[in-house]
Amino acid sequence: MSIDRSLKIKGALRRHRNVLTRAERIEQLKEEGRWSDGDSLLGLAKVAHRKSHAGRKAKAAPEKEAATEAVAGAEAEAPEAEEKES
Repeated sequence: MSIDRSLKIKGALRRHRNVLTRAERIEQLKEEGRWSDGDSLLGLAKVAHRKSHAGRKAKAAPEKEAATEAVAGAEAEAPEAEEKES
């Protein structure tokens, strides 16, 4: 019998999993302050483990990036010029 392709890749298990191991659940409970050392390992409280990701930014064209940096630089210099005039 052959091994599934997803198991051959070293980093295949780094993706999001819906089910946490008991150790991971206890670690999460400790972070939330809901676990003490004397608590039973059986009947652990539920732990929300949601996949979170930041919105992906679309790469702007190099021309737009240069224009944005130029505007930001001009705005940064403008207050300094006003202070010198006073």
